[in-house]
Order: sequence, then structure tokens, then C-alpha cells
Amino acid sequence: MHAITGITGQVGGAVARELLARGERVRAVVRDAGKGRAWAALGCELALASMDDAAALARAFDGATSVFVLPPPVFDPAPGFPEARAAAAALDHALRTARPARVVCLSTIGAQAAQANLLSQHTLMEEVWSALPLDVTILRPSWFIENLRWDVDAARNQGAIPAFLQPTDRRVPMVATADIGRVAAQLLMEAGQGRRIVELDGPAPVSPDDIAAALSQALGRPVRAEAVPRAGWDALFRSQGMRHPEPRIRMLDGFNEGWIRFEGGAATPVRGTTPLADVVEQLVGLMPPR
Repeated sequence: MHAITGITGQVGGAVARELLARGERVRAVVRDAGKGRAWAALGCELALASMDDAAALARAFDGATSVFVLPPPVFDPAPGFPEARAAAAALDHALRTARPARVVCLSTIGAQAAQANLLSQHTLMEEVWSALPLDVTILRPSWFIENLRWDVDAARNQGAIPAFLQPTDRRVPMVATADIGRVAAQLLMEAGQGRRIVELDGPAPVSPDDIAAALSQALGRPVRAEAVPRAGWDALFRSQGMRHPEPRIRMLDGFNEGWIRFEGGAATPVRGTTPLADVVEQLVGLMPPR
């Protein structure tokens, strides 16, 4: 039995679908029973728990052979990352109580960076996970290619996409969520691996110009990537509702300056197989004109 948190999202859903396709038993850990009905219809058990409720998480993980931990995304964290600290404490208690045979925790490229940024939430999580007396695999994927879904409308309607990764021809590591799901499912089924870090990249690095070209091909119209001047990021993000944009800005700086990168060393490298064009075609098909 594999207990999957974050199953209603892209990555958790991809992990669960991969396990189900392999004939594995899956327990869907959800906050809302209504959102879990679709997974129950696919044959999953349901367990109700929020990621800051240690007792409920312990019950959700009880009896599971493996647990997939996907921390709740916080894109506008308060100073000091209290949201991540609360989730880390709850998960620590729950996993120590339930003691599954193995745990796979989703982290991120650059979690080892010393500079504070949005991804530092994962750094805090990794400190807790690494101290667990369990077989723990920390999976660090690169930038999600699916992040470009926010650009489909702009590409279709304006022929241009805003680029925060700069310069626009600079390629950075990116991976498809389908590859994350496939690799995470395999890791959940591997017994006796102890503690390890697995770094997951896509088949090739990707630039904003590459994304624009793929969108152009899929949409049948010219699309270009336009760099958004860094001087305006703070005001722009605040206008979009963010209260604390500095961590997000520093994360983007980290990719652009090169200090958010894979660690290498003792980490195990894995490469996905899903190309950029496949993800773009899927997203364009899923997002009709508006």
C-alpha cells in the first residue's frame, strides 16, 4: 500500500496514476473527501488529513508500506517560512509514528543552496527528512516544464510570453511531471535503499526561447519570449497579490545567476524522457481559446 499526499495536484496525481497502472494499491491522502471521490472511483483508499495535522497524517500513513510526501506549495510565504516549518513538524511526527518501510519526499533542484529564496522551504524540509530513522529518498526534480501552462493564453492571443528566466536563450534544467510521476513511483517500490538523494532532469535543458518556439509550432502562429525587466518584478508581483515577493525574486535570480543548480556529488542522477514538444502540445490541447 502506497500512501500518496498531494494526489489532487499534478505531481501527486502522476505518481498515483503510475502506481495504479502497475497494479499497486494506493491510498489517497486528501483534505477534502469530495476531491478524493475521483480517486476512490479508480480504486484508491481514501484518508483525510491536512499537511499540518500530525495526528491525522499519522492515521493516514498507518499500515502503508511506502509514503509519498509532497509538501503543500506556498508561493508567497511569510518571513521565516513558518508554513513550511509547521508542515515539516507535522510530517516528522506522523512518519515517526507510522514508520512506513520507505518514504519518498519531493524536494527540488537547488535545495542545497545557501542563499535564501523560495526554494529554501524545501531546504528546511530536507533537514527534517534526513533525520528520520527510516529509508528516505529525497527526489530533487528540475524546473517543471508544466509551469509554462500560464503562458498558453498569452502565446495564443498576443504572440508573446513573459520571460523571467533570462537571458531568454539561456537553457536551464527542466522536466515533465509525467517523468516525475514515473520515477517517484519506481522509487516507492524499491526496498532497502537507505537514505539517498535522487536528482531528476529532463532529456534536455530548456530556454524561454525554446518554449516560445514550441508554442509557435503547437499554435500555428509566431510566438516570442520577452524578458521582463528585473527592476519591475517587485511591483509586478505585488500587483498580482503577493505580500512577500522577495523569496520568489531570489529564486529567479538563482536560476539566472546559476547558483540554483543540481548538487551532483553523492546524489544519484536520473534523466526523464518526455520532450518539451509533447508537454506543450498537451497543454495547448487542454487549454482551449478564451
